[in-house]
Amino acid sequence: MTPRYLLPFDSRRASHRFTDVLVIGGGLAGLRAANAVESNQSVLVVTKDRLRESNSNYAQGGIAGVIAPEDRFEDHVRDTLVAGGNLCDPDTVDMVIREGPRRIEELIEWGTEFDQFNGSLALGREGGHSRERILHARGDATGQEIMRAVIKRTRELPNVEIWDNAFTVDLLTYEGRCRGAVIVDANNRPQLVWAKETILCTGGAGQVYRESTNPPVATGDGLAIAYRAGVELRDMEFFQFHPTVLYIAGSSRSLITEALRGEGAYLIDATGNRFMPEYDSRAELAPRDIVSQSIIRQMAVTKHPCVYLDLSHIDPAIVMRRFPGIADVCDKFGLDITSDRIPVRPGAHYMVGGVTVDRQGRTSLPGLWAAGEATSSGLHGANRLASNSLLEGLVYGAHAGEAATRAAAEGASKMEALPIQQSVHPSGESFDIADVRVSLKSLMGRLAGVERNAPELREAADSIRSFAAYVMPRQFNQVEGWELQNLLVVASCIVRAALARTESRGVHFRSDYPKCDDENWRRHLTLQIDVDGGHPKIGERLPVTDGVSNSTSESISMSGDAKR
Repeated sequence: MTPRYLLPFDSRRASHRFTDVLVIGGGLAGLRAANAVESNQSVLVVTKDRLRESNSNYAQGGIAGVIAPEDRFEDHVRDTLVAGGNLCDPDTVDMVIREGPRRIEELIEWGTEFDQFNGSLALGREGGHSRERILHARGDATGQEIMRAVIKRTRELPNVEIWDNAFTVDLLTYEGRCRGAVIVDANNRPQLVWAKETILCTGGAGQVYRESTNPPVATGDGLAIAYRAGVELRDMEFFQFHPTVLYIAGSSRSLITEALRGEGAYLIDATGNRFMPEYDSRAELAPRDIVSQSIIRQMAVTKHPCVYLDLSHIDPAIVMRRFPGIADVCDKFGLDITSDRIPVRPGAHYMVGGVTVDRQGRTSLPGLWAAGEATSSGLHGANRLASNSLLEGLVYGAHAGEAATRAAAEGASKMEALPIQQSVHPSGESFDIADVRVSLKSLMGRLAGVERNAPELREAADSIRSFAAYVMPRQFNQVEGWELQNLLVVASCIVRAALARTESRGVHFRSDYPKCDDENWRRHLTLQIDVDGGHPKIGERLPVTDGVSNSTSESISMSGDAKR
């Protein structure tokens, strides 16, 4: 059973806080949204860890934009559409790409120092891009530099307050509208934060898998709290795996940026064979879904747990100047990236699906907006083009912030605490939260990873349902418990959608349905719980018996042709 609220509370006896706009998440999308709110409106930004601890901060490769004189918007649009597996919304892609240079210029105005070459912005190239259009900073620390500048600017805004180390447990809803959120602050005190408008920018869910490039905070909290509130999720089967994650026993799974391949690095197998040209004419510069699937197949051929990146043919001075962070990480394990092979394998990297939003960031729940990795905007389709994620966070963060501030200004000037409550439920026997989490992450990697098939997905669904039977009804009083419940909700959504989509498209590869089926499957899958009367469903419904059961009505639907 999936409860509506994870914590017991009664608004008549709770601690209350009021704000015009509540921003949940402190990554690039969240902070850009906060910056877009009018200065006469109060903004509260809530982040579960330190402000710098987000997927945005860990972005190595860079941000894509049409900057070079010889580049064209049409080329970037085409590259994005090709990578997206024929499922992108062309109008959304065109909007984001054309708005990109202006948003990048804003970053520069706010103090972001991108790398330069001969007095101009240095531009790199990554898989799927037909031209050099990737801006980077300090070599492979682009996310850190962008976040440094944006955090500094945000902290200077007098109307913005930031709560670090505050966990958003659930969205508050009343009479079919989002009213704010239930938040446990840094002192472990539950707070009911009431807001005229709420913006969800909680990032990804890589921690649902054992092998992941994401930081520990990426537990899909925003996706889960939206789902429990009856918000529509879309395309949850599309989880992008980064092809090259450092694979050394006992080490953290560090991302090895795609920019290495953009600079000319080769992928070789255990025998020294450069195998990518055998799978795709673009070789190492093929889109991430193709490279990841090719690596998995080559590992099976060689019966070896990884493949290797080889940069030994590239000028060592260029390698060290361009990738100082990766050189430092590998040096800790005795690897010299200029001469030694770097062991890599695919790891969970980016949640392509998420909360359905329109071009203003509006969700299916009035009063709730969303931006960034937590959303399905139509930009990425079935596979995200490299370095388009920071771009999306900037554009949609700005749009959601602007739309929310307009809505807040047009709404009622008075805010009040509404009569909402969740009763206390008795807890069953105690169990090891960490052990269940490890088991969940392991089974997702094994049964719902880069390659999938019906028997393994059904096995995953059965296991998740078993975990959920004793985990979901419990009312925890610590972050680890709420994160586990959120991971179970997200894992169930991924598996249910993956089982329903009987084709291979983009990052979703079904070995039992290896072909792309445009006639039947060029459409979106949506998942939604019916809460308080629910929301109308569109398209054909598919009966689903796998996944986490729910005390309320739960369905999965197909929406119409992606060409719209």
